[in-house]
Amino acid sequence: MARAFVTGGSGFIGRVLVRRLVAEGHSVRVLVRSEASAEVVAGLGARPMQGMLPDATTWRDEVVGCDVLFHLAAETDISADRARQELVTVRGTEAAVDAARFARVPRFVHCGTEAALLAGDPLVDADETAPLRPDSPAAYSAVKAEAEKIVLDANAPDFATVSIRPRFVWGPESMLIESLVASAKAGQFAWIDGGRFTTDVTFVDNVVEGLVLGWQRGRPGEAYFVTDQHPVVLREFLEAQFEIYGVEAPIPDLDAEAAVQVVAVPARWFLGQTCTLRTDKAVSELDYAPVISQAAGFDAVRASVAARR
Repeated sequence: MARAFVTGGSGFIGRVLVRRLVAEGHSVRVLVRSEASAEVVAGLGARPMQGMLPDATTWRDEVVGCDVLFHLAAETDISADRARQELVTVRGTEAAVDAARFARVPRFVHCGTEAALLAGDPLVDADETAPLRPDSPAAYSAVKAEAEKIVLDANAPDFATVSIRPRFVWGPESMLIESLVASAKAGQFAWIDGGRFTTDVTFVDNVVEGLVLGWQRGRPGEAYFVTDQHPVVLREFLEAQFEIYGVEAPIPDLDAEAAVQVVAVPARWFLGQTCTLRTDKAVSELDYAPVISQAAGFDAVRASVAARR
């Protein structure tokens, strides 16, 4: 059994990753900042470790002896100002790489995103040869690109780094889905240009499968897209989610020209254009396949929402 260290372990994806690692018998330490996060982590069977993400000196000693560091921590608010995103996502990634190097951890797995490739144009059947866009006009996309570049550039013979890139992560208690639900219930959501764009999505357990395979089989210095391998029509997918969550408010349409004026990037790109990704590389090099079907994923979401009512 291995010893793993996780940043972002109390978050949506992180909780599922930690739960899986613990269930498989691995020893798991998780960086936390607050007592509330420490309680969440302890409840999952992992050991919380106090520290400040951007300052590696406050937590790097806790990484010593670990076999892998999973770096999931990042700023998740796409509307946060550039300084905040730089601090958490970029400086936080630099600190995680520094901590892993200090502790001589042999494997570093980063949770990336297709957003790091977005600068305005749709992604259509994109693969990992598409360039990162640190020049993106959207701060969220730019800093995600900067963070992944830090990780992949750090790859070395004694320090293997891998980035796993999911798209539109969903599942029980998904922060993304629940934020869209809240907006729809408040009358603050609209279908951009009808919302009938083809997009890939990734159930949270499938993301975690990719992260674990990236640790076990990832080629050093490489990035991999992981999805449900079942593209959806965005509007139909979200309408199904909204029905589960009890959204009753009518949702208007917003034409593309108007959306440019009122919907900031990258939200306009996420919700207003095609995004399809190829997973051939993950299939051939990681032996990746989704572990949860979309039908089973929707069942899990229904059960979670029902349990909280």
